[in-house]
Amino acid sequence: MKKNPNKQLQINPNWAQLQQKLKSHGPKPPATILGKRKERTDAELDDSLSHVNPLTPVNDDCSVTDEVAMDCEMVGVSQGNKSALGRVTLVVVNKWGNVIYDEFVRPLEHVVDFRTQISGIRPRDLRKAKDFRIVQKRVAELIKGRILVGHALRNDLKALLLSHPKEDLRDTLEYEPFMSRGEGSRRALRHLAAEFLDVQIQNGEHCPVEDARAAMVLYQKNKKAWEKRVKDQIKLKQKQKKRKPKKKRKEGDDLKTDVAETAS
Repeated sequence: MKKNPNKQLQINPNWAQLQQKLKSHGPKPPATILGKRKERTDAELDDSLSHVNPLTPVNDDCSVTDEVAMDCEMVGVSQGNKSALGRVTLVVVNKWGNVIYDEFVRPLEHVVDFRTQISGIRPRDLRKAKDFRIVQKRVAELIKGRILVGHALRNDLKALLLSHPKEDLRDTLEYEPFMSRGEGSRRALRHLAAEFLDVQIQNGEHCPVEDARAAMVLYQKNKKAWEKRVKDQIKLKQKQKKRKPKKKRKEGDDLKTDVAETAS
């Protein structure tokens, strides 16, 4: 039996409906090799940031935290062998380490050596520098009641003519795990930054902002263990204070004992 060529084929209504939908939505986009983008987890974000210089802030949050990191640069006064404060920098101890205070300082004595090759300070920097007393007062206000982080903080506080509670100091120079193994010797900040942060600092003139951030990141990475160590030390000192000291024997008592033993 011959088929009638003029007879139209009947299309399934479901198929016709599907074709109509495809036409209304336009052509299908070509498939991509990358596929659908997925949201990255916190771990993946941390890994992607691992190659970023940890001393470079990526946020402008300058909110003052419970901890601040400090670094100072010195100039030479008197005969040049005496150090005086030439610049002081404070950064917040958070993810960003942004600067909250950074000032050149006019020392109380005449500067005879700017130590530019290390301090980075030049004569022009101190021409309009702030008076020492003004800077000292402001720094004292910023560190009061806070944990102070830094490297060789004893020298910085000495230059500022300030003191700070020992239990509130976090000095990367004094932290035992940072000391040379087997020797217990203290290490330079640039060596700690190279080993633990994989960054190079102090190649030439020192930058107090960079140095303060390096100490800040070193503290942050070891904060949990560091704080536990400090608490244990405080508890140990408290126990030692509670112990009653033994009565010291007087020299006369010792002599009486010796005489008694001789007589017997």
